[in-house]
Amino acid sequence: MPDMSSAVVHDHAADAAHERFMALALAQAQLAWDRGEVPVGAVVVKDGEVIATGFNQPISGHDPTAHAEIVALRAAADKLGNYRLPGCELYVTLEPCIMCSGAMMHARLARVIYAATDPKTGACGSVVNLFDEPSLNHHTGVVGGVLADQASSLLRAFFAERRALAKKASAI
Repeated sequence: MPDMSSAVVHDHAADAAHERFMALALAQAQLAWDRGEVPVGAVVVKDGEVIATGFNQPISGHDPTAHAEIVALRAAADKLGNYRLPGCELYVTLEPCIMCSGAMMHARLARVIYAATDPKTGACGSVVNLFDEPSLNHHTGVVGGVLADQASSLLRAFFAERRALAKKASAI
């Protein structure tokens, strides 16, 4: 009989939970789009329960820090009455930037789960990997690619619409 002690066991229950929570983050991303913001959404989960949500709001809020992740982190911290969020996971539809990644580590998140990669500003390995920096005092786990196709499609459609509207406006 083969030795199974080193076999990789796939956790289908974790996959289903990741997809369920990412679907909620995608719904938040749609709220951003509906308000003219880049469609990025985030959900904070603790003990299998959603405790906070957020979507991009930098344009409408005139706030460069109002990324979906920051909005969700602020709501979670307020709900828990603590700026530290140990045991919490953050689901986000786009790979976090350096600012959001830093905030996640300062919040002591257990893990960030993201959908689409961001080749321009991604801080989970696309541009830099802040989470893998050994000199930092806290390390947040990272899972990428959950519902990536859906998140990427949403972003592509949003920017295609923006380009079409800009082209139409310039033709007038």
